[in-house]
Amino acid sequence: MDYKSTIFREYDIRGIFEQDLHKKSVKLIGYFLGKKIGGSKRVAIGFDARAHSPKLKDWLTSGLNSSGCEVFDMGMVATPVNYFANYQDLSQFNNTLSGKIDGSIMITGSHNPPEYNGFKITIDKKPFFGEDIYALGREIEKSWDLEIEDNLNSTQIDVKSSYIDFMLNEFKELKGLEKELIVDCGNGVAGVVLEDIFNGLELKYKGLYCNPDGNFPNHHPDPSVEENLKDLKEELSKDGDLGFAYDGDGDRVAILTKKHNIKGDQMALIFALGIKNPTVIGEVKCSQVMYDELERRGAKAVMYKTGHSNLKVKMKELNADLACEVSGHIFFKHRYFGFDDAIYATLRMLELVKSGVDLDKEIESLPKVYSTDEMKVETTDEQKFALMDKIKELLQNPPANFPEIVDIITVDGVRINFKDGWGLVRASNTTPLLVTRFESKDKNLVKVYEESINKIIKDAKGKL
Repeated sequence: MDYKSTIFREYDIRGIFEQDLHKKSVKLIGYFLGKKIGGSKRVAIGFDARAHSPKLKDWLTSGLNSSGCEVFDMGMVATPVNYFANYQDLSQFNNTLSGKIDGSIMITGSHNPPEYNGFKITIDKKPFFGEDIYALGREIEKSWDLEIEDNLNSTQIDVKSSYIDFMLNEFKELKGLEKELIVDCGNGVAGVVLEDIFNGLELKYKGLYCNPDGNFPNHHPDPSVEENLKDLKEELSKDGDLGFAYDGDGDRVAILTKKHNIKGDQMALIFALGIKNPTVIGEVKCSQVMYDELERRGAKAVMYKTGHSNLKVKMKELNADLACEVSGHIFFKHRYFGFDDAIYATLRMLELVKSGVDLDKEIESLPKVYSTDEMKVETTDEQKFALMDKIKELLQNPPANFPEIVDIITVDGVRINFKDGWGLVRASNTTPLLVTRFESKDKNLVKVYEESINKIIKDAKGKL
């Protein structure tokens, strides 16, 4: 079976429970991951709210134990809590233990439908992704006949309480914040820690769907989709000052005022206000406004590849203070550990608000541009990268009526800079799609860029 095309993705392992992720495949994933981490190493597992997550935890535990690893069970947690465990001593989670863990695995399907699940993997504080994941898949295919016995031995650790205590201490100055907050956890796992933190900080808030339920009965837990913000917007319009919405595993956030839905690149501009001369990394989908404004304000702005794993690695390489994705992944190295944490980002935003930052005023002061959401072009996993190569080739000699190109950035796909805007085409690393996005100071030019680049894509498809 070719698992690379199904569950072994660029940034994580993800598939459908019992179809892709079943007892045999998950035990093998645990076993070979354990061998990769190294025998007798310490591995912590956390899981999200999906009904099958505990079963996957048991299978994964059996595989890890068979590899010689020592397994620690942190129970149901948000993904940032899982990451947090890598930076603390075990004595904080269980007073009979000491030392550090060597890696963590988060069992989560993130914002995928309820039948999906998967694994986000950290080894030695670094994301395990890309070719490492594909190589793991190949190794499992080669050893498919290996039988692994059941072995559920593990030690319970309470990472959640340590994470909550950390936030309560770090943000104690938020007590007394006179704002009415609305939080929508989408029945994901953000509520497992968010409510305790908000209550401990004596914040005034109304919680929507904060009880974890992996069937997501109220709406899909993806805050980057406007439809999923409908209930939050309604409550915000009645008696709220600020709204926050989270994805299924709590590593992405949407931040709303009564007037604005603040995207990830706009958040980065606001967060940078609280950091002296920061280095900020954005993905290729971020608005040019973000890069230009950061530079104008004395920050260093770096454009890099999309993907939470890519950004974490680049942050460490550059010792950057902050990174962002438009979708709401926000990474703080300034005063934090450099991973994407929607709960921490929420509290940093509230800190700025308490200090006097007017979010609406900040957004409205930015240069006006018009941009599309991400648009998808269907292709196949086999063809998508060949298609990108052909698009790059055609752009070297574009049609006579093609908008004048200022330059082309190829850090991740192609971002074509025009005089008054830009267009992006990149291959999705996780789905059989090309992704496009367009932006301009002139509303009409957005359409021109879109039509011109779509024509190039069509021509490229015809030449494959």
